[in-house]
Amino acid sequence: MAGNITPLHDRVLVRRLEEKETVKGGIIIPDSAKEKPQEGEVVAVGAGKINDKGERIALDVKAGDRILFGKYSGNDIKIDDEEFLILKEDEILAKIGGAAKAAGGRK
Repeated sequence: MAGNITPLHDRVLVRRLEEKETVKGGIIIPDSAKEKPQEGEVVAVGAGKINDKGERIALDVKAGDRILFGKYSGNDIKIDDEEFLILKEDEILAKIGGAAKAAGGRK
């Protein structure tokens, strides 16, 4: 699995979280019409970027965090028949915390 992959520098390995297959009206959306989700779970992170002074700057995200990223961010890769995304930390738009998940679920 992806446990043996460690991204380099400020890169992050992400597993996309699948969106629900139905909408409010109960209409089922076929896979061919779905867009790729822009929400994911961080699987692994690199050690961090090195600044001009040679100091390593730690990443703000860690394995297990849920994040939002841009539609065309990163590079898609396939490992053991599972799809992942590798992106730089600055391509991450937001971390989803416990309060944000609860607010999103009440719609």
